[in-house]
Parts: sequence; structure tokens; C-alpha cells
Amino acid sequence: MRIDGLQYCAWSETIFRQWRASGLDAVHVTIAYHENFRETVLNVEQWNRWFERHDDLILHGQTAADVALAHETQRTAVFFGFQNPSPIEDDIGLVEVWHKLGARFMQLSYNNQSLLATGCYESDDAGITRMGKAVIKEMNRVGLVVDMSHSADRSTIEAAEISARPIAITHANVYAWHPALRNKQDSVIRAVTDNGGMLGFSLYPHHLKNKSDCTLDDFCTMIADAVAKYGIAHFGIGSDLCQDQPDRIVEWMRVGRWTKDIDYGEGSADAPGFPTMPEWFRDNRDWPNLAQGLVAKGFTASEVNALLGGNWYRFFAENFTPQSGEAGI
Repeated sequence: MRIDGLQYCAWSETIFRQWRASGLDAVHVTIAYHENFRETVLNVEQWNRWFERHDDLILHGQTAADVALAHETQRTAVFFGFQNPSPIEDDIGLVEVWHKLGARFMQLSYNNQSLLATGCYESDDAGITRMGKAVIKEMNRVGLVVDMSHSADRSTIEAAEISARPIAITHANVYAWHPALRNKQDSVIRAVTDNGGMLGFSLYPHHLKNKSDCTLDDFCTMIADAVAKYGIAHFGIGSDLCQDQPDRIVEWMRVGRWTKDIDYGEGSADAPGFPTMPEWFRDNRDWPNLAQGLVAKGFTASEVNALLGGNWYRFFAENFTPQSGEAGI
């Protein structure tokens, strides 16, 4: 199976057909950055229209069984996720509501401090808040995965320790390989993997050594080193692909409505748009290059399958359903 742990593309039939051309069986898609509850519901409505219009290409994924169904029927299962807890606003009851609507991942913070945790751009990391602890417990109960991709180090380590179920970093790389603010320190990766969690390796150029000029060999070397250190079962791909998005979308991702100033994060103020993808992963059609690169690095066929989808599939199977009994309506 082939599973991408995170994408935020400009969704279209073109993208969906490219998923199929590369054999992607499932993709975790971002449906909220800074949207509130009602605004995120509108994004779900748009996806419902795509599911209806393109039912030969995509289906709404809610459990690992849907990945298997997509694989068997040559379609791609789409799993919803949030890059911020804004869709639950300040209401813990919306955690269960969103799980019923199909959300399967929620980041506790996106770069900034949230009601739940500290983001990775803050100078002071206070860790998981009182509400954050309660929300993690509720997320564990209903089967909504804790995602700490844009969270600060202490908050991530505490989330891994507090959560009764494994957590995820769906899209990031190893800080020691490339010291980008969003990449993860050894102590963070160790905390997540020691508790059974997953990290999806990112193809976003700001997270890569030499950015857009990163080579496939360098990227696969990072994967090989991480596997040797933490174990192969804890890793997959979370490409963070923003294919076909216009540059203006970067402003929404970074700024939302929280500031009047422009904040482009790890991007250059002189070039605030999306960076150029590396030549070996320009868009969704280039997934086969990852398999070739891993084979060239010495991974066996079964190991390549685990890294490119099998590990995420197992993680989905273990973490997308209620912890005990049935969640409410």
C-alpha cells in the first residue's frame, strides 16, 4: 500500500488522477488551518461534492478498512485532518462531533500558542495546557489522532507522555540532518517513537537539507539513519505537498487572522511564495522515485512497503476507532 501522511494541494480531478497514477491508496488531507467550526464544515461540504463527482477516483476514508477498499477498487481514500485545533474552538464536545464528521488527525498547535499547546515558533514553551490535557484524553477516547507536527519540543514530549494512545508527527524531518525550526530534535523523536508513535518524512523544501536542491540520496540517507536509530516501524512519508496552490495561500497558512503583519515562517521574506520542489519529487506522479531511492539505499522490498504505506496502515488500524465501546452521536 502507498499512503501519504499529509498533503495540502489545490484539490482537483488532475490531482486525484495523479494519485491513482502513482498508486496512492490513502492521503491525509488538511481541511483546516485557521478555520473555525462552521468554516471547516464548509470545507467538508466541498469534499462531499468531490466524493460524489469523482467516486471512481476517491472515497471518504474513516477506518483502515477504507484503505483496503480503496486499494482493491483502485481508488484513493481521503482522511481529514486539521493543522490547528481551531475547528473545535473552545468546546471539547466538538472533538467527538468532528470524529463523527470524519476527522482523524488534529494538530494541537500550528506554530503559535493555542488553547492546547505551544507552537514551534514561540520563544517560550509552556507545554500542554489544562484544556490540552482534557482534549488529549477525549481524542484518545474517540479515535482522533494527536498530531504535533507544528508544535514546540516540550509540548510534543508532554503530549507523547500524556496520551494513552500513540501520537503522530505527520510531516517533519530530523533536526540533526537539517536544523529547520520545524524539524524534530532527537529527544522529541525518541519520546514519540518510544510510545509507539509515527513520524512522516516531509518533502517540503524548507525541511530538506539544501532545500530545493536536496538530492534523493540525501533524503533517503536521512531515512536510513532514522530507521537505524529508532526502528523502521515508526516511519512513513508525510510529503506536505502543496501541489498547484497559488502563492497567496502561504499568507493564509502563516498569518490566518491572528496578525496584521506578514509572517512567512521559514520562507524568505524576499520570496514569500511556495518554494520549488526538488526535481525528483515535483508532484504526486513522482512517488515511484521514493521507492527507487530507498531500494538504492539498501532497503528490502518489504521495508520499502512499510515506509511508503504499511506503517501508516497499521497506525490507522490501531488509532482511528473509539478506545472502548461506541462513541456517542
